[in-house]
Amino acid sequence: MLANHLQNGIETARLVWSRIPNSEESQFLDDGVGLLKKNDGSGVESLDYEVIENFAYREEQAQRGKLYVSYLLVVKWFFALLIGICTGLAAVFINISVENFAGWKFSVTFNIIQKSYVAGFVVYILINLVLVYSSVYIVTQFAPAAAGSGIPEIKGYLNGVDIHGILLFRTLIGKILGSIGSVGGGLALGKEGPLVHTGACIASLLGQGGSTKYHLNSRWINVFKSDRDRRDLVTCGCAAGVAAAFRAPVGGVLFALEEVTSWWRSQLMWRVFFTSAIVAVVVRTAMGWCKSGKCGHFGSGGFIIWDISDGQEDYSFAELLPMAIIGVVGGLLGALFNQLTLYITTWRRNHLHKKGNRVKIIEACLVSLLTSAISFGLPLLRKCSPCPESDPASGIECPRPPGMYGNYVNFFCSKDNEYNDLATIFFNTQDDAIRNLFSAKTVNEYSSQSLLTFLVMFYALAVVTFGTAVPAGQFVPGIMIGSTYGRLVGMLVVKHYRKLNIEEGTYALLGAASFLGGSMRMTVSLCVIMVEITNNLKLLPLIMLVLLISKAVGDAFNEGIYDEQARLRGIPLLESRPKYEMRNMTAKEACGSGRVVSFPRVVKVSDVVSILQSNKHNGFPVIDHTRSGEPLVIGLVLRSHLLVILQSKVDFQHSPLPSDPRGGGRSIRHDSGEFAKPVSSKGICLDDIHLSSDDLEMYIDLAPFLNPSPYIVPEDMSLTKVYNLFRQLGLRHLFVVPRPSRVLGLITRKDLLIEDTENVNTLELHATSVRHQNRRLTTRNADVERPLLNGILVQNQIPD
Repeated sequence: MLANHLQNGIETARLVWSRIPNSEESQFLDDGVGLLKKNDGSGVESLDYEVIENFAYREEQAQRGKLYVSYLLVVKWFFALLIGICTGLAAVFINISVENFAGWKFSVTFNIIQKSYVAGFVVYILINLVLVYSSVYIVTQFAPAAAGSGIPEIKGYLNGVDIHGILLFRTLIGKILGSIGSVGGGLALGKEGPLVHTGACIASLLGQGGSTKYHLNSRWINVFKSDRDRRDLVTCGCAAGVAAAFRAPVGGVLFALEEVTSWWRSQLMWRVFFTSAIVAVVVRTAMGWCKSGKCGHFGSGGFIIWDISDGQEDYSFAELLPMAIIGVVGGLLGALFNQLTLYITTWRRNHLHKKGNRVKIIEACLVSLLTSAISFGLPLLRKCSPCPESDPASGIECPRPPGMYGNYVNFFCSKDNEYNDLATIFFNTQDDAIRNLFSAKTVNEYSSQSLLTFLVMFYALAVVTFGTAVPAGQFVPGIMIGSTYGRLVGMLVVKHYRKLNIEEGTYALLGAASFLGGSMRMTVSLCVIMVEITNNLKLLPLIMLVLLISKAVGDAFNEGIYDEQARLRGIPLLESRPKYEMRNMTAKEACGSGRVVSFPRVVKVSDVVSILQSNKHNGFPVIDHTRSGEPLVIGLVLRSHLLVILQSKVDFQHSPLPSDPRGGGRSIRHDSGEFAKPVSSKGICLDDIHLSSDDLEMYIDLAPFLNPSPYIVPEDMSLTKVYNLFRQLGLRHLFVVPRPSRVLGLITRKDLLIEDTENVNTLELHATSVRHQNRRLTTRNADVERPLLNGILVQNQIPD
């Protein structure tokens, strides 16, 4: 087996990746064309969003009354509150840490360059190098799943794909500390994407009661054990992350709805909105506390990141043409960014990262050196400009020292009343640089040469930095790139139209929106986020215009960056629309020609072990026989449930006969929580179960543990309908059966409208039934009363 790995370069890369210390991340790589590759079948696993209605579940539901249902509802809202508070506090901690590290770095560097620019350059590089090294070391040695933004992985999780390691406690710690180091170290990336992953990790850990590995758990909050409930919590965490990153609560809700979730309902909308509102309150309270100066180099506080409410108030019809051009440029540059990052990341995975962690650390440090040299060296080559005439009403002071909030940075200038326009955006934190680009009343602050230089260099740095082994977001780099060429267009518009009310900062905002739309392909959520972070509702129609244009242009070339990266990572996402080719395919054709692996109702323990060892399938049909000997499919049993049964051994029996011939309705010794697999972990492995020779000779009656009512489709159903059914219901398995020979009845809309005031136990559904004239079919015998599937599975493999 090892020889095969060594003969295949991609397999070797996965083998090296899997040897990362203390790692529980997904162990897979792509083959260059987006096909899923797994070294042992355990890297990526589907989630069980379907309700498994076995006897344990039914017994629990029968024991629960209205009081318990009300209790669960209260607990869900309480968890939404906890997710909002914890995510808000994590965002505040990251922001304060990043701003203090960056502020301290610029303060020390500025004091040193007063005496020697060479010494200041060396100190600046060393500080950035230490911060980046700490980030990449934490990620590679402690939490490999914390690398990147995490949004493609979370999108895959909410789509029904569980990737090992993405929601663990170590991933949360690595994401927080790694973001501080990488963003504080001045790399061309942001902390907003990692905050989405952070919120998802917090929600997942709260949902499973904490981390058992690090003994940070509590059984009092370990209430939600099913994948369905955890999915809702992770959705709340994603929205909370966006709300905390941009201080945009409504944008967070729409981001979760538009970008990451595959399943939505109105009840979840209310909890997500509540979570985002809590985040907004926590962040605003913390920033208000920072106004007193207790947060070190952190800003003066506030709720809007880049306030341009005092900017351009009106626009003319003639300005729509340059604004549309901004949208086209944003779509082209965004699509090019996606394609370049895809090529470079593929090359990096196939040639660099396969060589181990040391190469990842060296690569990140080299990128840090390059970024520091460019951000410090290029402003030295730029000639300083004289400060404009001071306007007390504008509140803008010229010049300012590097790293301080405001425009007109004095850097390597021979006179005190001069400023370096390139240093204003290069030798600065990204938030302050964006604030300077968005600023109003600063016409002619930047030269076109400086903006072009920054655009080309920062664009290249963002492409190269993306894919390194550090937590990295694409929101802020995208805003930086877009606002630069947007400001360039604004300068041309000001010179051409010669109107006093045109602001270059307005075009910078539109450029930022266009690049994000061209790269990420978001529309509604991105539009609301841009309005919330700029506090200018008047620009809403213009933002909508450039977003629609940039998305349309970008879609003509490739997919959004998150979809591209999900494919690169081997995450099998089910998109919202099926492929066109599926219209001419049937369910039977999609199954293939493999033989279905099934279990009899009463199966020998040794046979169970043999089947589990011989294949990696996660679901198996269970076959029983009627009195006449006709085979019947009585349900579906999951691999994880079989492993729990084998490990506990309490359901072993000596007799090869069913324990309850009438249908397996006996009380079982497990509750539904015992069958739940911990999030982002491998769960029980067959190798960890020790069975004696006597155990292997015993039998198991699978009837109490199977799902007696799995979803089924006829073999000639079009694959398009199968795809929509599978995705919308969040299924993991779907039975394909021959055409049934009879119809027991039809259910219409009125059959599902059950009034709450009626007694459900005595309610009679007036179904429109189609009966055979033979009266024997209306008499329900013992076999018909059992939850059987009338038909045998098509002899194909079940999709796991």
